[in-house]
Amino acid sequence: MNLALPVLVPVLPALGSAATLAVGRRAPGLARPLAIVPVAVSAVLALVVALQLGTGQVLEAGTRLTPTGGPDLTLGLYLDGYSSLISVLVGLVATCVQVYSTAYLKDDPRYPSYAALVSLFTAAMFLVVYSGDLIVLLVGWEVMGICSYFLIGHHWETADARSASLKAFLVTKLGDVPFLFGIFLLGADAGSFRISDVLAAAAEGRLGHPTLTALLLLAGVAGKSAQFPLHTWLPDAMAGPTPVSALIHAATMVAAGIYLVARLLPVFLLSGAALVVLAVMAAVTMIGSALCALAQDDLKRVLAYSTVGQLGYMAGALAAGDREASVFHLVSHGVFKALLFLAAGVVIHAAHTNSISAMSRMPGLRKRVPDAYWTMGIALVALIGLPPFSGFFSKEAVLTAAEHAANGEALTNGLGPVSAVPQAAGWIVLISAALTALLTAAYAARLFLVAFHSPAAAGAAAPAAPASPADHEADAPYSPEVDEADPAIAEPPAMRWPLWVLAVPTMAFGVTSLRSDWLPALLDGGSLRPSAVTAVTGTGLAVVGALLAYGAWRSATARLGAGLPPAAPLGRVPEQAGAPAAEVIVADPGRTLLGPLFGPARHGFGVDRLYSALFVRPVTAAARLVRFLDREVVETYVRGSGTAAGLLGRAVRLAQTGNAQTYLSALLAGVVLLAVLVAV
Repeated sequence: MNLALPVLVPVLPALGSAATLAVGRRAPGLARPLAIVPVAVSAVLALVVALQLGTGQVLEAGTRLTPTGGPDLTLGLYLDGYSSLISVLVGLVATCVQVYSTAYLKDDPRYPSYAALVSLFTAAMFLVVYSGDLIVLLVGWEVMGICSYFLIGHHWETADARSASLKAFLVTKLGDVPFLFGIFLLGADAGSFRISDVLAAAAEGRLGHPTLTALLLLAGVAGKSAQFPLHTWLPDAMAGPTPVSALIHAATMVAAGIYLVARLLPVFLLSGAALVVLAVMAAVTMIGSALCALAQDDLKRVLAYSTVGQLGYMAGALAAGDREASVFHLVSHGVFKALLFLAAGVVIHAAHTNSISAMSRMPGLRKRVPDAYWTMGIALVALIGLPPFSGFFSKEAVLTAAEHAANGEALTNGLGPVSAVPQAAGWIVLISAALTALLTAAYAARLFLVAFHSPAAAGAAAPAAPASPADHEADAPYSPEVDEADPAIAEPPAMRWPLWVLAVPTMAFGVTSLRSDWLPALLDGGSLRPSAVTAVTGTGLAVVGALLAYGAWRSATARLGAGLPPAAPLGRVPEQAGAPAAEVIVADPGRTLLGPLFGPARHGFGVDRLYSALFVRPVTAAARLVRFLDREVVETYVRGSGTAAGLLGRAVRLAQTGNAQTYLSALLAGVVLLAVLVAV
């Protein structure tokens, strides 16, 4: 293979970013081609590299950057089936996002800087995927972090965007500090930062601190991939533009942590304690985020919590020792979650609100956005995990991996001994993943039914005006973004055809796991076929969850139609047009299903409030104390020294009369005084 091809994959988006930033404002007509073409060419090159590399092959090349007195730093490539597969995903999603953004942010004056940051974000993820050295990987890791800060805060004129971008940056940096120490410790133990050398050291048992190293790395993974307890930044990040949400949630930032653990899984297999910690972290994340998603009114926050839960699935597969199942679900989820966010953007464009309760009042919404309606339905079925969509195969692969680990037969595929995975980790992942499958189906069905099939909208006599940003349930967390679309204009093709491009792999990618010479051959060669027990159990739980949501929704709508009081408190949505007193009660199956848990789940079970009480307020109080000491104590001494010097200067100035006789008399008096002192 010509090494220029994989080198160009991350380089082209980086060059496109620089060019877009340089000429975008001076020549706005060039901004869109400079944003799309380099990323699209990189996507094609990533596919070419994957095809040329083939299955079961590894390509490693590099050059030493500089001597360090310790482990060398290497600028190198490490390509195998995992990096090839994920790079194709990154290229596909990034290209769709760039094309989609040309219409979604058509009239945004800051579009050139936005497009440049998206290209740089894409280049950084390519660098993480292709890097053969952990320090170079860290560079891409951190570049993604700063890009996410600017992109989430793109609409910096709004307080929500500013606070969300700052929160995302600080929470992820909180995990990156121990992550950095973990990389240093890993390099010191292995004697090298090259990934191939680290894996060789792990295979030979030469790592002196595997548990400590794994736990330090997990801190960074928890921050970047939004796992408990560092998951709180991701729902608030929905204040950024919707295409950015698609990029972050599908192919870049949140995928980086899972990819790193998959790449270094032999290191984690040396520590059963670290695998149990990872399993517990995944279990809490899966179940908690699914409950929160079932209570959200903001469409994008539902999808955000969904992402957190699906990342928990991937982390759970890694805790069970099967990185094949984890990366399979990463790619499958990346496609259908990008589709969900882009379709959500079309719906928000038409409805002018993120609130699904406000959308439920809009007659004919699904007819106004047929492409988004059908593709979102496809993606939600994949999210639920029903056959034959890709989500079914990847979710069942995770459940199968957990089942084998629980039985003491972990599918490590030769990366480590089967006994390296504790059975407890397998049981934790299996039980939590099964419960999450039921909850996922429930919140996916709730979203689709309330947003598109509400009887309130169907029974409306006249079309309602577009919703205002305030038309959402008063107690519901809400992450609005600046609305730049005209609801009277139909969604342009640039916002529609990426949906169908992503719908194809959403429906068809899963079947590549059925034959051993297809997707499994590209990865570790193990089986990705679902077992009969988990397939029946997982699908059955998904169907039960969807039916429960449907039954609760029908019950609530029937009671409303009969004029009876609701079985549970229902949210009131202000009328968007007409008399201010007119209100429509929205039938929310989430309230019925969660009961007393609905309020806590809507607000993330108070985790943000807990962190505010434990960390934010003490730090803020300490900052106020430091400010007081600086201004009232330190500056007092500084001002005092200046004042004293000024007073002394004025006193000395009084003696400067300009009379020579006075000066001579003072000099003579001084001489006499000194003479007397010497004589005495």
